Amino acid sequence: MVRPFDSRPRPLRQTASIRDFAAAKAAGRKLVIVTAYDAWSARLLADQPVDALLVGDSAMMVVHGERDTLGATTELMALHTRAVARGAPGKLIIADMPFLTVRRGPAHALECAAQLLRAGAQAVKVEGVRGHAGVIGHLVESGIPVMGHLGLTPQSVNALGGYRVQGRNAAAAAQLREEAAMLAEAGAFALVLECVPATLAREITAASRVPTIGIGAGRHCDGQVLVLHDLLGLDPEFRPRFARRFVDGAALVRRGATRFASAVRRGTFPVAKEGF
Repeated sequence: MVRPFDSRPRPLRQTASIRDFAAAKAAGRKLVIVTAYDAWSARLLADQPVDALLVGDSAMMVVHGERDTLGATTELMALHTRAVARGAPGKLIIADMPFLTVRRGPAHALECAAQLLRAGAQAVKVEGVRGHAGVIGHLVESGIPVMGHLGLTPQSVNALGGYRVQGRNAAAAAQLREEAAMLAEAGAFALVLECVPATLAREITAASRVPTIGIGAGRHCDGQVLVLHDLLGLDPEFRPRFARRFVDGAALVRRGATRFASAVRRGTFPVAKEGF
């Protein structure tokens, strides 16, 4: 079945830029980021009041059904990024750097980031900072905006012993504060804080000169990010504490499929005007 994607040109209405992140923090305006992995969802989000779309390597779990994000490659991330860019031209797009791409040195990281920008991203997101702060600085100095990511870093799930809240004790909290400062010093334009205690996220946000984007980090961050499928409630079995279901998308999909099947079996679909 062929359903050509609508490639008609659309006005480039970029709703935010990298510079707007700092301005939002200064003004106290909350930033809103939603994940997108494909063209159709990007099209739906293109005119919505979100500041950026994140092409996360969480696509490995959400779209491809994997148990973690480690299987993502630069080529796969570029494929998803290109699809999102087609669906939401002009929207600020941030793409995840896959597992270990920044650990193989500045040259490799630069080429991987370049592939993502060529695919349509305007920035990349890098997990962690220790051991590759210099690589992040190199990317920034090369003209590639970098968003940091601390706390629960899914690419380190094996080292962390699972998907656990980070920064609970004094030593771990001190380390996260130090790493947040390291990211700002390396030139990151923003910082995701994932699954850290709300009080710690509040302290880091107050001390950081770059905006913080929370996911499971409380309400005091400078913004929030959620996986689109989670906020739409598309997976009834996945109910993380930090994700609120703003609609019951699973029920909508099931109701639509049921109505379609019923109409086909009753012979009421298709009718004459729905044929050629």
